[in-house]
Amino acid sequence: MNLARQALILQAWPTRRFMENTSGEMAWLTRRDGSVVIGHGPFEASSTAPTEGVAFYVQNFALEDQFPWKIPARTERTCTGGFPAGFHKIPAPDCHWQSLDAAAFSIVFQEVMSAIQGGIFEKTVPVVTECGKSTQMPGPAIMAAMSRQVTPLQSYGWILQDAGFAGATPELLFSLDGRKLETMALAGTARSEDQDVFAVDEKEIREHEYVAQTLVSKFLDLGKLKRHPREILNLGSIVHFLTLIQAQLHADMTPEDLIHRLHPTPALGPLPRTDGTMERLIEWRNRLDCPAEFGAPFGLWENGRFDSIVAIRGIWWNGQNLRIPAGCGIIEASRLVNEWRELRLKREAVKRFLNLPF
Repeated sequence: MNLARQALILQAWPTRRFMENTSGEMAWLTRRDGSVVIGHGPFEASSTAPTEGVAFYVQNFALEDQFPWKIPARTERTCTGGFPAGFHKIPAPDCHWQSLDAAAFSIVFQEVMSAIQGGIFEKTVPVVTECGKSTQMPGPAIMAAMSRQVTPLQSYGWILQDAGFAGATPELLFSLDGRKLETMALAGTARSEDQDVFAVDEKEIREHEYVAQTLVSKFLDLGKLKRHPREILNLGSIVHFLTLIQAQLHADMTPEDLIHRLHPTPALGPLPRTDGTMERLIEWRNRLDCPAEFGAPFGLWENGRFDSIVAIRGIWWNGQNLRIPAGCGIIEASRLVNEWRELRLKREAVKRFLNLPF
């Protein structure tokens, strides 16, 4: 056996060993405290959460799946860094990315601005998707890279054989434990080196306040509410505005009740949120080749506790084909060149998870 062939086999060994220990179906979510629940298939799909045990909530952005609860055949619990032996040794995939043409986004941007000026929207969030191809099956390498991310990022993933999606999101949709509820407004983005000017940028502050105030209004009738001061969340290469919101509910609520009330927040959805504005946003997302699950709730139910993140900052794959979606919040003060730059920053942040070239 020549040396090149031997090196290729040794490089592939961690991937083969990991896949041999799974059914080809897997899901996981890292909670904010660093604990991880991993589910192994085959999964049973259900319209409701089980009364006991573990289920993952896997849904698309339009909430169209009638059986979103995926109940694993077996589960394991660990902490960040505690994935199966050999998992972290899987090397980054060799990927080749297609050049993005701004023309399609420019057309959508102008349509969004016309709708805002016409009073249909105050804010909405179109999505641009960068496509690429890996020279090998990328799933295990993507899972390994995402599982290495730590707080304040929450790693998540859903894999069915040679297709799936995985990411490390900074955005909690909500956490529900009994009647204790926690959520957040996360909106406004800049490079870390621009943090000082970002802190006083009126456009970014206005975009964030749209999200925070809308979330607060959705909870006013549900219980005792506490809104924390706006702060800056530094994720290394980029920064966001963050506002934590907590509530003590007056009555029990199901995860589905809260998902339909909260999703999509104005950080990923339209404001105002109506059937018409949602249909318009989904049409723009489809035109720009956005994966159906991007920005959707992804959750974990375990014995009465439910944690749900917003599925952003991830990679979608099918075979060797890859997609990295990113969204940008557009308001009346938005400018095309600035939004295009923000979309690139978000995609580059995902590539950094995998140590991929830009």
